[in-house]
Amino acid sequence: MMMVYAGRRVASSCISFPLSKKLLMDCHPSSASKSCSGSGLMALAKQLRLYKAPPSYVDERSEAVSTVGFQESMTSVVGGFQGSTTKRAAVLICLFEGAAGEFRVILTKRSSNLSSHSGEVALPGGKAEEGDASDAETATREAEEEIGLNPSLVNVLTCLEPFMSKHLFRVIPVIGILTDKKAFNPTPNVAEVEAVFDVPLEMFLKDEHRRSEEREWMGRNYLIHYFDYEMGENNKYLIWGLTAGILIRAASIVYQRPPDFLEQLPNFKVSSSSSSNLDLNFKNAL
Repeated sequence: MMMVYAGRRVASSCISFPLSKKLLMDCHPSSASKSCSGSGLMALAKQLRLYKAPPSYVDERSEAVSTVGFQESMTSVVGGFQGSTTKRAAVLICLFEGAAGEFRVILTKRSSNLSSHSGEVALPGGKAEEGDASDAETATREAEEEIGLNPSLVNVLTCLEPFMSKHLFRVIPVIGILTDKKAFNPTPNVAEVEAVFDVPLEMFLKDEHRRSEEREWMGRNYLIHYFDYEMGENNKYLIWGLTAGILIRAASIVYQRPPDFLEQLPNFKVSSSSSSNLDLNFKNAL
């Protein structure tokens, strides 16, 4: 059974914003129409370089682990699979300033010819390769391969806590800024990407053009979010699932406030006893 939540303004789940008070004074949106006072991206860079992930769970690389937009730790699940969490991927949250000074994020629409997640909206990124020195290298390498974004144009600031996909891929969001948007001329790899577009980051904190469904996973109910975005009559995009969850978290950190909607059901947590029902199919996890 699915329950649809739309147009409903409710309190969000608890979110940690581990940044200094001084930085919040230097870079804090005073209204929905302003991203940061002062130097915009530079102030944001100063803010995010001091970001530290909340201590919800620590994996073998001493990294905190979040879960597909869920703010509650799934430690019992992660610990229940020997070797199952070694699969790693990274996505690039590439931010730039729009014409009105707002922060915008670059997204892609996957090719309709792909065997998995065809036609869906995603952040640039993919699976880590053996030669990648870091998660940032994975994310920027994949972005260059997918949309022609030269890594030299991206100033990587920080990585968020890893998110777990439903197939237990560890997905690391890498936040970077594009200070010279004009230097980036998108060249999509047509085998993988159908379109490249951008959206305002703050939309992932608003209850407008958003709905959510209650679904069941591993014996527990959880919320999955859908955001509608239109660029003219013929360009309509649906941003949902893991991508939406990551962007809700990123927007909460950048704007230092929780979303205007219920981010996750208060009691959502998957126990280790439920984990035996999960089909670990990594092939189509991302």
